Amino acid sequence: MLNVKPSWKHWRLLTDKGRQIWAFKPGVGTIDEHLQNVDNISDEDTLRFGDDFQFDKFSNPNSGDQVYRHAAINAKFKEFTGTIPQSGNPQTQAAADALIKAMNYFACLQSDDGHWPGDYGGPLFLLPGLLIAAYISDSPFPKAHQEMMKLYLFNHQNKDAGWGMHIEGDSTMFGTVMQYVSLRILGVDKDHGQLIRARAWIKNNGGATGIPSWGKFYLSILNLYDWQGFNSLFPEMWLFPKWLPMHPWRYWCHTRMVYLPMAYCYAQRIKAPENKLILSLRDELYNEDFAAINWPKQRNAVCAKDCYTTPSPVLKWMNFFTNHYETFACSWLRKKATDYILKYLNAEDEQTDYIDIGPVNKAINSICIWHAYGKDSEQFKKHSARWYDYLWVAEDGMKMSGYNGSQLWDTAFASRAMLESDLGKLFPETIAKSYKFIDLSQIKAEHATHAEFFRHPMIGSWPFSTAENGWPVADCTAEGLSAALAVHHSGLVEPAISESRIHQGADSVLSYQNPDGGWATYELTRAPKWLEKLNPSEVFADIMIDYSWTECTAACVIALLDIQESYPGYKNSEIHQAITAGLHFILKQQKPDGSWYGGWAVCFTYATWFGVEALSKARGKGYYDDAVLVVAINKACSFLADKQKIDGGWGETFESCSKLVYTEAKTSQVVNTAWALMALMAADFGDKKLIEAGINVLLSRQTDLGDWAQESISGVFNYNCMITYANYRNIFPIWALGRYYRLSVQK
Repeated sequence: MLNVKPSWKHWRLLTDKGRQIWAFKPGVGTIDEHLQNVDNISDEDTLRFGDDFQFDKFSNPNSGDQVYRHAAINAKFKEFTGTIPQSGNPQTQAAADALIKAMNYFACLQSDDGHWPGDYGGPLFLLPGLLIAAYISDSPFPKAHQEMMKLYLFNHQNKDAGWGMHIEGDSTMFGTVMQYVSLRILGVDKDHGQLIRARAWIKNNGGATGIPSWGKFYLSILNLYDWQGFNSLFPEMWLFPKWLPMHPWRYWCHTRMVYLPMAYCYAQRIKAPENKLILSLRDELYNEDFAAINWPKQRNAVCAKDCYTTPSPVLKWMNFFTNHYETFACSWLRKKATDYILKYLNAEDEQTDYIDIGPVNKAINSICIWHAYGKDSEQFKKHSARWYDYLWVAEDGMKMSGYNGSQLWDTAFASRAMLESDLGKLFPETIAKSYKFIDLSQIKAEHATHAEFFRHPMIGSWPFSTAENGWPVADCTAEGLSAALAVHHSGLVEPAISESRIHQGADSVLSYQNPDGGWATYELTRAPKWLEKLNPSEVFADIMIDYSWTECTAACVIALLDIQESYPGYKNSEIHQAITAGLHFILKQQKPDGSWYGGWAVCFTYATWFGVEALSKARGKGYYDDAVLVVAINKACSFLADKQKIDGGWGETFESCSKLVYTEAKTSQVVNTAWALMALMAADFGDKKLIEAGINVLLSRQTDLGDWAQESISGVFNYNCMITYANYRNIFPIWALGRYYRLSVQK
């Protein structure tokens, strides 16, 4: 049915309860059995990779996830044979036909365990960290994986020979040096044409001394940069009294869990031994002799192309103090700090079954555990086995994902999207499988050490990826809860998630609400915003504390509204107050032009959909002054109407996120279009022709099989780094078409 290139067929995605492993020429057996025998490649396979994974990033740097999708469609696709309801309205009928075709296609992509696998790549600094962990621990990836990683890195080189922070970004020193070093680790000769050009980019832009601090850290680990040129991470900070506002337990958890293993590596001054590769790279990366570099002067040197945030005077003062402290650091106090850090690292590994919270700390934790216990230790073996959970194969090669997947998040959205109209009930097996995964993913037990190591209570919550990952998230809990209730209301399944577990989910959502009325991500906001002045990262913004966000808040408000409708007697007063406070927060975040800024996707269309969805759902139910809600909703609709493109669609670029102003894409994007349409329909916007024009864009872009093409990147974190959500191109057009159909037949 779809053209599957020869070597694509050798790669197969193995799944088990949400775990995803790409296997090369897999035999029969479990994921663990496969991982014990993964190196099975011939020279013929290697040559074929180069032909079959050619990729033109200049037409679109985003892969279409074709390796997984082509295999799934060829194995599972069947034409829909049910009865499609007929309408006398041609536009309504066109939407129904497209919706059935879309859901039929998307159902074929569902894994046997009920989730929707998909590409969650995009950032280019993730894979290098993992390769450095493999290199320093002498634990190389199998040959097949190495060849695919080379292809990925080469496929995403920019025309100027550099690499960006992410696949759509302009070249930066961080991106270019990290990909360059990765290719050399993978065995590419320094005289390879693409590396010669990349080396020229590095040297023409000042050399690797200008790499940002995260790059300085990785190069120090490889002995390609001197630890003297790295600002102190002051490991003793972990011994501070916990009431201090700058104690690291108050940091946003992703920041906390990255700087924790970084502090261990810094304290131990871990570095690879000198060898031929290391000595050569020292010459390749710098404009001056490595031995002659004044390393302390490089601590704050950052290439102008990399500067997204500027170090504050407070941070500079702190660095002055901590750098001088290193000259007389107390050895017993340093040991006490590193012992505590190692204990914390072990707890993080055990709490997440060695998956860890994300890809950066996954790689650095691996280095720490290798250093502490050795390559042959059980702890390190468990770590390296989980490296494969982060790898994804697409037609652009093998990449490292931004998490161990987006399994629960995508499945919850997909379930709600399909059940937006009664047409979703024509796919009962698909809904039953997705519900089974949602049931499996709710976290039902607490970690024994969660309080000791600053974890938010987790019973009743849902994670972003899998229950094994074990990091619950506020809006993932909200989406899991809303999806479970939507399936219950559909009548398609016998509820397996009991009323008490639904109540636990509601309690979890309530527990995450901040004093400002909003909801953050993984935890309550634990410190004042001024802590951001200690942000040591030049490439990310707002990483120090867990902020309340419009879309997180809206998701939680919507889930609590769903609870009120389904269980009106449960904590009625408390939930009512929480919803009111949440609505107040959303209203405060609205911009004068009527939009909301989106912190987790691109960008204003995304957050504006969430904002309008929550306000519209609450309207007329006594939670807030309806007149105020209506004014806000109308302003948002005016904003969206003003941004509609001439073809009827909407389109933003990732620069909306980084520049904080709406940045028009050259062409409409189906994902942005779907978000805008859902907001307008939720608001019952009066201009139906405007909505129909947007619907026609979705209809015109749909493929014969029911898919949509992968367009621009749609996810973001920390303002400046973009990330792929391959399933968004299906989920949100399905949702928008479902809503349009439902509203049309209700007339």
